[in-house]
Amino acid sequence: MASSSFGFLSLMLVVVGTLLGEYNGVSAQCETSIPSLVSQCSEYIRVPGPEIPPSTDCCDVVKSVDIPCICKYVTPEIEKLVSMEKVVFVATACGLTLQPGMKCGST
Repeated sequence: MASSSFGFLSLMLVVVGTLLGEYNGVSAQCETSIPSLVSQCSEYIRVPGPEIPPSTDCCDVVKSVDIPCICKYVTPEIEKLVSMEKVVFVATACGLTLQPGMKCGST
């Protein structure tokens, strides 16, 4: 169990590091807190595993995020860690309406 928790924490740190390291200022440009988004929603959007309905805390953060803005900064490296299909699933499960044809990463 401790190994699983360590793996989850490592994944979160890699995603945050990737987003913040490659795109210094993305939080300011998109008027959002990337660390909050990752800490509350990473278990619902990471690549391995099934789609899981997001928590209320995750939805609260997602509702405050400019998803189209963040999508501009998604790289192939991020897509190795974050499932864009799950991002869409979480956004819609949280009640957001996404524009048809919206591009997020390669999806």
